[in-house]
Amino acid sequence: MGLYVGSSPFVGYTPETKRNYVTDLCLYFNFLWRRGKLWTQADAADLKDYQYWRQEAPANPQHVGGSKWDRELAALSGLYNWACRPDNAFVPVNPVHTRQVMGRDGKMMTVALLRSGDAKSSNVHWLTPRAFRRWVDVGLRCHTREGLPTRGWAGRLEDRNVACAHLLYSSGMRLLEGSSLLTFEVPTLRLDGGRYYAGRLAAAVTRSKKPRTYYVSAGVVGEIESYAESSRAAVIRKAQAAGRYENLPEMRLVTEVTGGPRRIIHWCDQDGVVGETDLSQATAAKRLTFYTEGPRGPEPLWLWLNEQGLPFLPSSWEGVFRTANIRCQKVLAPEGTSPLRLVPGVVDAPYLTPHGCRHSFALYMLVILHHLMDERFGLTPEERRDYRLLYGDPWRMVQDLLGHASRETTVEHYLVPVADLQLRSLLATAPPSQAGEAAAGSLDSVFARLAREAEGIQDIDDRMTAA
Repeated sequence: MGLYVGSSPFVGYTPETKRNYVTDLCLYFNFLWRRGKLWTQADAADLKDYQYWRQEAPANPQHVGGSKWDRELAALSGLYNWACRPDNAFVPVNPVHTRQVMGRDGKMMTVALLRSGDAKSSNVHWLTPRAFRRWVDVGLRCHTREGLPTRGWAGRLEDRNVACAHLLYSSGMRLLEGSSLLTFEVPTLRLDGGRYYAGRLAAAVTRSKKPRTYYVSAGVVGEIESYAESSRAAVIRKAQAAGRYENLPEMRLVTEVTGGPRRIIHWCDQDGVVGETDLSQATAAKRLTFYTEGPRGPEPLWLWLNEQGLPFLPSSWEGVFRTANIRCQKVLAPEGTSPLRLVPGVVDAPYLTPHGCRHSFALYMLVILHHLMDERFGLTPEERRDYRLLYGDPWRMVQDLLGHASRETTVEHYLVPVADLQLRSLLATAPPSQAGEAAAGSLDSVFARLAREAEGIQDIDDRMTAA
């Protein structure tokens, strides 16, 4: 096992995938150990029995769903594919049996026979814009049910948490992409009209390992700048006074960032070694080591910092969202007082994850783009056809914004709740679009209708509007 985690297939996984796969493999090893077997002695029958135990066995109190099993199967496939290579030969036969199927693009692909047939497209929930606003106010800002600030709320790093949540929801970035930004990567290019800024994601932090342009609202950029000038600056000053930056295990002091077709980070480490890193190839691990010389000493270039003035790790955001969900549940749906909801899609306490921001962004952009094309622009059927031939339809636009390689991923995984709905008929009764943020608010009735007619979309009702 130690050889496998150091092999080229495994080291290429993202940190999150590594953590998940190691957990999955340990569970599998424990199952085999109880049978008196090592993983190198397992056969196809053992694997089938393990699937039965994970998903159906009455003696197992915690069954997993299809999506979770498919992930575990992927972890096992990776291990046994490596173990069967001629240069390894730890096992004579791969117990993960496979078959060839034709993919949507017409190409043949290999899939495991034990792959689940009931895997859900996604396990996250979508929040309408007003449900997201309520989640932020109550979960991150600690407002009361009436929408007022809670007396005595300290709000430590509240501006950081709110700015990051708004960034993920406004841009559709993945958690690693948004949480590993460096200070000089915060977008400064304002688009015509002034409502959005354009930024660029480095290839090393994207899942596709390809750079991508993203767009974020001007208000969110302002929140990030306010955070950088207030609480971020404050924790840096405290860290400098406490000497936390003096004995770091690894620090690269950035001396210059050159532009051009390739942005290059020039740095010098603690031993005086000079080097450079292509920004597009700067992984999250490398970004953690980048510092700059400030007026009072070294400062992290990592945008999001904890209370000690050190980089706030991407995985730590899960805890921030989890705490916000618990707070929403306590404030908006206290135990024993919340009545049973009869209106589909309407919830008392919105629930959100970092990746749920990305899904909600996709839904928001789909509705807005349809609205712009069909309502604001007033296109005739012929003009709409020409526009789509030239620029693509809203589904394709959302696909590009998310950086997906295929339309199917966007439709089946991110927009599955509305894939079969007639958006055009939903939008036919939408009010005219207005300038500024009022445009999104004018579509509340459209999102409310979507929440009623599609599973998984969370909305709130008018009686929960802040006072």
